[in-house]
Amino acid sequence: MPFDVIVHNEHGYPIDTTALQQAALAVLNAHDVAPDTTLSVVLLPDEDIRALNQQHRRVDAPTDVLSFPAEELPEGIDEAPYLGDVLIGFPYVQAQSEREGFPLAESLILMVVHGALHLLGYDHDTPNNRTEMWEVQAVLLEQLGVRPEIVLAYEQEHDE
Repeated sequence: MPFDVIVHNEHGYPIDTTALQQAALAVLNAHDVAPDTTLSVVLLPDEDIRALNQQHRRVDAPTDVLSFPAEELPEGIDEAPYLGDVLIGFPYVQAQSEREGFPLAESLILMVVHGALHLLGYDHDTPNNRTEMWEVQAVLLEQLGVRPEIVLAYEQEHDE
């Protein structure tokens, strides 16, 4: 396998690790990413994701997903590329999926795809960027068997 997706679930949340890895691999395979690239998916409790959201976005609340691209290695260091970390607030996503009526597994796949796209430079900070990111995201989610309605629910919740 040319890519490595590491899932950290230190709190023992009930997840399908393989499904999360496949979601990240779908994103990497759909883009021109260097062979042997690694990324990590980390599942966190609300208090941890809230602290990171406060520290990096100045939002004092838990959230569903944060992405942290890896810093560039100094010149001359020859290591396999590390893309970065996708951090998922598991209790937040679990509550969100229950509220919206979607299976938790689909919500987690959406978070991995969304977060991995951010690691690759996609954003939704402007209407054009949002359209581009959502189109790529929709294609990937369809490949992974996730219903497109989940994105509409996600958009509405974040637009409120």
